[in-house]
Amino acid sequence: MKTFSMLETKGLEAVHTWYQQYLPTELHNQKKVLNAFRNHRVNYQHFHTTTGYGMGDTGRDTLESLWSEIFSAEDSLIRQQIVSGTHAISLALFAMLLPNDEIVFYGPPYDTLFKVLGDRVDAPGTLREMNINIKIHPYGDLDTIFDSVTANTKVLYLQRSKGYVYRNAMTIGEIKTITQKVKAKYPNLIVFVDNCYGEFTEKEEPLEAGADLIAGSLIKNPGGAIAPSGGYLAGRSDLIERASYRLTAPGIGKEVGPSLISNVYLYHGIFVAPHVVSESLKGMTYISAILDELGYALLPGKEDIKSDIVTAIRFEDAEKMKSFCRGVQKYSPVDSHVYLEAWDMPGYSDKVIMASGGFVEGSSIELSADGPLREPYVCFIQGGTSFPYIKIVMDSIIQEEWGIE
Repeated sequence: MKTFSMLETKGLEAVHTWYQQYLPTELHNQKKVLNAFRNHRVNYQHFHTTTGYGMGDTGRDTLESLWSEIFSAEDSLIRQQIVSGTHAISLALFAMLLPNDEIVFYGPPYDTLFKVLGDRVDAPGTLREMNINIKIHPYGDLDTIFDSVTANTKVLYLQRSKGYVYRNAMTIGEIKTITQKVKAKYPNLIVFVDNCYGEFTEKEEPLEAGADLIAGSLIKNPGGAIAPSGGYLAGRSDLIERASYRLTAPGIGKEVGPSLISNVYLYHGIFVAPHVVSESLKGMTYISAILDELGYALLPGKEDIKSDIVTAIRFEDAEKMKSFCRGVQKYSPVDSHVYLEAWDMPGYSDKVIMASGGFVEGSSIELSADGPLREPYVCFIQGGTSFPYIKIVMDSIIQEEWGIE
């Protein structure tokens, strides 16, 4: 019978081995971010708020220029008015696609995107209402991607993170291979990457791997657990222009959009993000090593490359999954007294149970655990602002909830 001390030793050994390998990545990303701040001469005037139209908002404009340098983009759209990752992705899709265009998804998208497509909702404003042809190519079946991508395809959609699917995240190497393969035959194809949960987990970002546009949320990795809201798009300048017209209005675009919340939170968030992501990955390594010792199936495994901050754990039982999420909630700094129940979250087809005791509502870079209540009952745990915090939560669940001494 495994004891807690045995599990803790295995977990700490895994963290030590992983961090020695990952430290150059964290240093690379932190230097990249620091250099961008210095190159754009960030100063206190960039932190001021604006109201109304927000014209001449130098803090907002400088932030977007800084972001473009960090992510190797021609242009960026970083806005407090983008309310979530799904909103950012939806904005990108409606900017890129016109009626009768075709989009190919490499693997099923995240649950909330199905309603944007029009697959799981009878509502106005979906891609299907615009007569967009949608193809979903099986994930992992890369050799046959040309069966779906044709001369009629305008956009190839790649989801970097696993979403609510039991698989590993896509690595930058995989994104580069796919992009080179399809663009060799279809050079005008737009490669779009849902970058949620993946920022700063590797030295390169998808745009450096050949993608044309990326999107994500500021209450995930790049907000560093400090940004209170917002989302981003980055990539080709013509695509950013189209997205800005979708966000505001044609002919107005990026010229408006007030910084109602001080930009200091967005600047500070992106600055600390490489280290916060590193701490999260250390914590996920610790959790993976312990659960592997206890016989749970999980992804990524101990030896797998971590290209997002999420660990998927197969519980095979609804009550075990709910118990784990309740444990994460119980040892959170906010709402630790709340008893979790699965509920009908907006945008999801199944009931979802979500432990999220962070300082920003719905923040996924703060430690959270969630998943849809459907077989095989996979829980997705992600984030964590510091390794000590993640370790304390996991240790408490093992000892106090699971009774392993």
